[in-house]
Amino acid sequence: MLPQRMKKAITDNPKKLANLIDLVNLPSTLREFVGQSQISRLGCFMCVWSYVKANNLQDPSNKNVINCDDKLKSILLGKPQVELAELPALIKMHFPKEPK
Repeated sequence: MLPQRMKKAITDNPKKLANLIDLVNLPSTLREFVGQSQISRLGCFMCVWSYVKANNLQDPSNKNVINCDDKLKSILLGKPQVELAELPALIKMHFPKEPK
């Protein structure tokens, strides 16, 4: 189900997968958006993506651009539009890096 290069990356470095699926306490802005106090980074991305699809926020002329409403702006640095490719990086900023 996963692309071959992603499978290789996960088997080479299982910590990458752990960073995606570990539950993390969320900051207040993200907690209000998701409706949970703890969620994984992958789960958070899936919540944001389902919100985008449910509210038809993709630009009709360019599906790689998301037009943010007020609720989405609150977690995506107040940007009015976001490229689909930068969405994971913007979500990742809400998840603090754990000390080694």
